[in-house]
Amino acid sequence: MIRFFRHYIPVSILLLIVIEALLLVFSIYAGVSFRFFDTGAPIPESLGPLMPRAIVFAIVMILSMTIFGLYEYWEWEGGVKGMLLRLGASFMVGFIAMSVIFYLMPDLFLGRGAFTFAFISAMTGITLARLIIFKWADLNAWKRRVLVLGTGSRAAKIDALMKEASTGPRLNIVGYLPLQGTHHYVDHSKILAEQGSLTSIVEKFNIEEIIIAVRDRRGGGLPMDELLECKLKGIKVVELSTFFERETGQLQLESLSASWMVLSEGFQNGLARDLIKRAFDLCVSSIILTLSLPVMLITAILILIESGFPILYKQERVGQDSSIFTVLKFRSMRVDAEKDGKPKWAVQNDDRTTRIGRIIRKVRIDELPQIFNVLKGDMSFVGPRPERPFFVEKLVKEIPYYSSRHSVKPGITGWAQVRASYGASVEDSLEKLQFDLYYIKNHGLFLDLMILFQTAQVVIWGKGAR
Repeated sequence: MIRFFRHYIPVSILLLIVIEALLLVFSIYAGVSFRFFDTGAPIPESLGPLMPRAIVFAIVMILSMTIFGLYEYWEWEGGVKGMLLRLGASFMVGFIAMSVIFYLMPDLFLGRGAFTFAFISAMTGITLARLIIFKWADLNAWKRRVLVLGTGSRAAKIDALMKEASTGPRLNIVGYLPLQGTHHYVDHSKILAEQGSLTSIVEKFNIEEIIIAVRDRRGGGLPMDELLECKLKGIKVVELSTFFERETGQLQLESLSASWMVLSEGFQNGLARDLIKRAFDLCVSSIILTLSLPVMLITAILILIESGFPILYKQERVGQDSSIFTVLKFRSMRVDAEKDGKPKWAVQNDDRTTRIGRIIRKVRIDELPQIFNVLKGDMSFVGPRPERPFFVEKLVKEIPYYSSRHSVKPGITGWAQVRASYGASVEDSLEKLQFDLYYIKNHGLFLDLMILFQTAQVVIWGKGAR
């Protein structure tokens, strides 16, 4: 993993982006060369330098593939077929986007023939590269060799995490080394029965990283001198909290401590960051508001036809510093959805949802009026989901660190919204809080941009909607 602007990116994914960017740049040169090869004529000077065109093409296509989730994991839903389906869709969107760019900036146009050859070259090269990588990505040579100190309940969470497709291919857990007299909660076949010093075990199994998964560290529970020796030899030593932050994009509450939060890098706000974020909010909100006005108008008419007024739904939510504000959304439920006066979480296939409501919730159109909350300053475009005061009061009592999510402005979309399912219970709220804490710790312009692209993917594939 490489930490880029405080956000972790797998080296394998970064390498894939670099390879595909080079293929996309090369395809422009290949397309132009092939176009004029059969005529024997030199490349016209009127085309000018090709590199600016190649860079624009590479950026557009990589952004398109990002939106379709092609840089998230080595494994995609549906296997090779699912990957090829997303790849084809991303190239179709990329082709449309390039056509618009050529229309707006004709100086970048290569000509129909040259661009067609370049596009075919890019599609062929990236498809072949993906198929090769898809086949070889699971080889142990691609995985870091990891030793886990401990075999208790904390270590068991690592064991469970390795079974997930998004993390398993990146790591090779060589084994779990028991310390003290703890019960074994991990796969017993992975427990190392080796005797000797920690440094000798690390050398024997060619370990690259050590994860500390021990709860009780008092009374010499950890071999600190040997851990220091390993670190000085280039072996990476990480806390369990840092491991989960890196591998899952969330802060696991069970392994979290207030001291780790205070001493670790992050959880910082400042005037410069606030100004940049506000400028980002105003820019993105204005663009999306302009583009979505026709959609919002049609939505308002359909809601009015199906169930009458009110078109907008107003509700109190908890914002930054626990302040209360009124959020705006398109009404997606019946007017009497809470006729008994008791707040209720939305659930899967909620019978209170109208026909139009089910559609606009699926594609997140119901959230669009919140743009006015962003322009007003009550919300940010990216941030934790704003929750109702009734539920906040309950969740603060039941979930540790829940109030920490109110240290930043809530958002229309956020890290938890694109990574977890819709929160409809205390358990779901706990899961989403772990993603929110990661965002609060590491938020910045780069992470906000990543969340925007992943939000587009959520809208396209309808993940997490209720």
